Amino acid sequence: TSVYHNVHNCHCVANLREANALNTINIVHGYMATQCVTKVELTVSCENLLDTDVGSKSDPLCVLLMNSSDSQWYEVGRTEKVQNCLCPKFAKKFVIDYYFEIVQKLTFGIYDIDNKTVDLSDDDFLGQLECTLGQVVSSKKLTRPLVLKNKSPAGKGTITISAEEIKDNRVANFEVEARKLDNKDFFGKSDPYLEFYKQTATGWQLAHRTEVVNNNLNPTWKPFRIPLQSLCGGDLEKPIKVECYDYDNDGSHDLIGSFETTMTRFQQAEFECVNSKKKQKKKGYKNSGVVGVKICQVVKEYTFLDYIMGGCQINFTVAIDFTGSNGDPKSPQSLHYISPKGVNEYLSATWSVGNVIQDYDSDKMFPAFGFGAQIPPTWQVSHEFPLNFNPANPFCAGVEGVVEAYRVCLPQVKLYGPTNFSPIINHVACFAKQALQQTTASQYYVLLIITDGVITDMDETRSAIVNASRLPMSIIIVGVGGADFSAMEFLDGDDGRLRSQTGEAAMRDIVQFVPYRQFQNAPREALAKSVLAEVPGQLVDFFNTMKLSPPKSTANAPDPAGTI
Repeated sequence: TSVYHNVHNCHCVANLREANALNTINIVHGYMATQCVTKVELTVSCENLLDTDVGSKSDPLCVLLMNSSDSQWYEVGRTEKVQNCLCPKFAKKFVIDYYFEIVQKLTFGIYDIDNKTVDLSDDDFLGQLECTLGQVVSSKKLTRPLVLKNKSPAGKGTITISAEEIKDNRVANFEVEARKLDNKDFFGKSDPYLEFYKQTATGWQLAHRTEVVNNNLNPTWKPFRIPLQSLCGGDLEKPIKVECYDYDNDGSHDLIGSFETTMTRFQQAEFECVNSKKKQKKKGYKNSGVVGVKICQVVKEYTFLDYIMGGCQINFTVAIDFTGSNGDPKSPQSLHYISPKGVNEYLSATWSVGNVIQDYDSDKMFPAFGFGAQIPPTWQVSHEFPLNFNPANPFCAGVEGVVEAYRVCLPQVKLYGPTNFSPIINHVACFAKQALQQTTASQYYVLLIITDGVITDMDETRSAIVNASRLPMSIIIVGVGGADFSAMEFLDGDDGRLRSQTGEAAMRDIVQFVPYRQFQNAPREALAKSVLAEVPGQLVDFFNTMKLSPPKSTANAPDPAGTI
């Protein structure tokens, strides 16, 4: 294996060609030879939503779907869920690449979320709006009635989408506390949270909402970041409003107090939280508490392209499920059966994802593994065997090499079990850990796992993912066949931070799960687009959090981090 380590390390330091990076980004979005005009930030709010809950109000969430080339709709992202609210203002924004010459169709769907599953089919549908990004951009603020799937009105429900071009890639990092807040609860103490608002031509727009600190009049909120564009449009002197609320489960949150300031005045300052109604009624009233800003640091963040064009390598590893539940590869019913046309779902998934991601790696040599099979000559079960049966050099030349290794390997192994993910995750994590020793963002690892079924070592897999969340690494899981993939959706942290069995939380969401069956009749690019959708954000999030810059500066790269 020492040879493998040496080969892998040589593989890791190669530089990326800019042309490949730009070309690949165009392919990912399905727009060959089309350049992104700009990035647009969309803010969503609703009024008068349908109330589908008994004894309380709906708990709405907005999901955004997009279709840019008359192919398959794919999910762009989701907002947070707003508890017990028929007029939600969603804090989470959608950021979209805007192409002037392409009709980019959007569907904003509103759902009442009553469970923790990622699947929205078992949640109540509250209405939707279909429009184009061009319509939103041209109006800047678009308000339309929500309709049901049959196009009938969704009660009196309306949706408002505000659009703003992103011209500033700076963010503000905050650490905020408060003391002596008013107690709004009869039993116990207030449960405070903060909302930050940006001033716009049409009023105050929600930019960020902190978490709730339960039962505490002297809270300290977790560190958070707000894009400067969302908070003040990049203008450090523009007014910002901060409101402090006491959270109530029924949605009737009580305003503790508020204040207005600017980014320049935020720096290590204290602000009196004033409740205007209380001030009018009470003589000698001073404030309802004090909010202290311990840290307010404005930093310039690098973008995905800054990292890629600055020499960051994406190292791609493939792991294929050879467990017995796939069925005998000789049988047409098997997921490993290679049709007369030379394809199966495993091959299709490998081609789709690999064709896109290989352009980010200059030598295009990919380690490829299998798991869950008995392998020759001892026929012991292995959960991380090289497809080419060469542990010292498990690399395959490009996607074609991975496909060829799979074809040669398949008839030589015996499908067995169980379905263990943790060995291959830990295997790739070892190399990602070595990359952390670098002083720049030179290496990022993407593990593609293609599987047909339920994970056997779920506790070990959860721990492996939590550990890997602290490393420059992302995990993509493509589920093939018709199995119940609810466990996979649990690993995908879209519905909250994944925790290990011991309760340790992941530092960030690094897992993206996609069931292949949703893309069986779609173009190959649609699967790749959905599978790779979160990787750029995960890469940027990790390197920015670790304050790592690209190996070499680029023309588009911002200056190093700075403060106000």
